[in-house]
Amino acid sequence: MASVTYDHVYKRFGDVVAVNDLVITIEDKEFLVLVGPSGCGKSTALRCLAGLEDITEGRILIGDQVVNDVAPKDRDIAMVFQSYALYPHMSVYDNMAFGLKLRKYSKDEIKRRVDEAAAILGIEELLNRKPRQLSGGQRQRVAVGRAIVREPKVFLLDEPLSNLDAKLRVQTRTEITKLHQRLETTFIYVTHDQVEAMTMATRIAVMNQGLLQQLDTPQNLYDYPDNLFVAGFIGSPAMNFFDARLKKDGANLFVESGAFAVKIPDDRKETYMPHAGKAVVFGLRPEDIYDPNFEAPNIIGERIEGNVEVTELMGNEIFVFFKSGTHDYVGRIDPRTNYKMGQKVQVTFNMGNMHIFDKETEQAIR
Repeated sequence: MASVTYDHVYKRFGDVVAVNDLVITIEDKEFLVLVGPSGCGKSTALRCLAGLEDITEGRILIGDQVVNDVAPKDRDIAMVFQSYALYPHMSVYDNMAFGLKLRKYSKDEIKRRVDEAAAILGIEELLNRKPRQLSGGQRQRVAVGRAIVREPKVFLLDEPLSNLDAKLRVQTRTEITKLHQRLETTFIYVTHDQVEAMTMATRIAVMNQGLLQQLDTPQNLYDYPDNLFVAGFIGSPAMNFFDARLKKDGANLFVESGAFAVKIPDDRKETYMPHAGKAVVFGLRPEDIYDPNFEAPNIIGERIEGNVEVTELMGNEIFVFFKSGTHDYVGRIDPRTNYKMGQKVQVTFNMGNMHIFDKETEQAIR
């Protein structure tokens, strides 16, 4: 068991800065997820920790030990890759035991560890099969099992579910979460899928263009995004953004977008009053947009007019794509709604959950 520290870590490839001044402390037994779009530096940060990439500047610590110059095999970590990387000519048992054989463990110890890992993952009946005889989900479990038998201080998982179909991804996601709780070991997990990040992580580190954007619990990232990027990346469908201006009218403050003006709640206007007259970005999540006939109780509602462009019935809800003036946005609407395409309708915004971002800096105004 060990904590992990990125201490002002940089990784450059020529003129490209893949990881830019990364500072993170991952606590012992924590499940940290590095999330972001392709090319944001998350996998590079993981590979630097594994020793597969040399860092350009800074320090990486596992526990209290600086591992910058420690060989990958001596870092006491185990890594699960997106590709299963199983030896096709070996049985499942031999694939899982191979690393232990190289380290000269006894046959009895190898058998004990492989059997324990197989029991944890529910693959005891697969130990004599070859990888070609396994499904994608079974192969992924074997790859995880190969890491478990090492009994490492830290598990590194680099997009391990990317090759699985949608149903199997959900199932395996749950299995990995249970595995973390059972092993009580530090997990660091890389994904571009924010749903995986939200459902699995103790904390999430959101990255973009090599920079750490925000590090927090899943709920805090969702409720209090620090900037436009985090707000748009966390949540599905993504948060709606409207170019707007804050307009003072007597004692009240409004978000004026051209197509609509909505009043900022009284308990929040003091925060935004110093920014009156400034260009801002107004953010509202799809679940905070309602059909007025089916509003949630106790919301702070402001009504606007919108045109229904497209409706997508999801069973338990409807995704409705609206247009107001030049603004396109989506709402997650009660399934009893009978909106029709091309219809002009009333829409309720729940202003109690709104977000305001500075137009220039893209930082949240709080």
